[in-house]
Amino acid sequence: MKTILTLCVPIKENKVLLGMKKRGFGVGRWNGFGGKLDEGETIEQGLMRELYEEVGIQDGVLEKMGILEFSFENDEKILEVPIFKLTDFTGVPRETEEMRPEWFSFDEIPFSQMWPDDQYWFPLFLENKLFEGEFLFDRPSDAEYSSKIISYKLQEVSAHIALVGFFYVKKFYGQF
Repeated sequence: MKTILTLCVPIKENKVLLGMKKRGFGVGRWNGFGGKLDEGETIEQGLMRELYEEVGIQDGVLEKMGILEFSFENDEKILEVPIFKLTDFTGVPRETEEMRPEWFSFDEIPFSQMWPDDQYWFPLFLENKLFEGEFLFDRPSDAEYSSKIISYKLQEVSAHIALVGFFYVKKFYGQF
C-alpha cells in the first residue's frame, strides 16, 4: 500500500530553509516542509497548505526535483514522496507549533541531525539535478531509536525523461 507524502525545501540566495521538527513523525530532526495530503487535494495544493501551516510561506515557484520511495523491513507500507524546490516566494518564515525554521548555507547542511537518506539525495537536489530513488529502512524511528538504511537505489534522471514524465515548474499564488 502506497501513501503519498509531500516534501519541499525553500531556497534563497544559496541557502536552504529547513525546519527543526518539534512534534510528531521526525521529531528532533532538521527537514524540509510537507506532509500528508488532505482528501481531494492535489500534491501541489497539499504542499502549499503544509508550507503555510508549518512555516508561513504562501506562494512561490515550485519545481519538482525528485521522487523517493521509503519502506521499512517487514512492513507492506510504502511512502512515496515527491521532492520539490521552492523559489521566488514571499512571506517571512515563522516558527510554528510543529517546526522551527532556520536558514543553512549549502556547505553547512546539518546532515547529522537529518534523516539518514538525506546525505545521499540532498547533494543532487542542491546541484539542481533531477533524481529518483528507493530507500529500505530497518524500522521507523522514534524518540529512542534512529532508523538505519538497509539498502537503497538512487539515480539521476535526465531532463528529457523528466519533462516527458513527472517533473515540471508551476507558479502558485494565494493562500491555501
